[in-house]
Amino acid sequence: MVYSSWLSALGWGIFFLGLVASIIIFSVKRKFYPVMYLASIAIYIFTIGFMVDAFKLGKNWILILLVISSILFILAGVWFSYKFQRKKSEILQSLPPRRK
Repeated sequence: MVYSSWLSALGWGIFFLGLVASIIIFSVKRKFYPVMYLASIAIYIFTIGFMVDAFKLGKNWILILLVISSILFILAGVWFSYKFQRKKSEILQSLPPRRK
């Protein structure tokens, strides 16, 4: 299978933009979770670009694909929030009290 030339440029462009943004975000916030959010967004953008190119999707199919993936991620987020809510309360109760 041969893919379009723009797909390679899209992948490398997203990779380098994500890498630079990750370095900046980590150096400013000193936290790792924003870097993971950025990495997942970059992978999502490249995956949608690949699906559009590999399956020759039109405008309507791209919109349907984005809607389905959004619903899937929303449902996964709700499910994980309910699943880990009990663990979160257990962890918060086991923490020592905050000093004043």
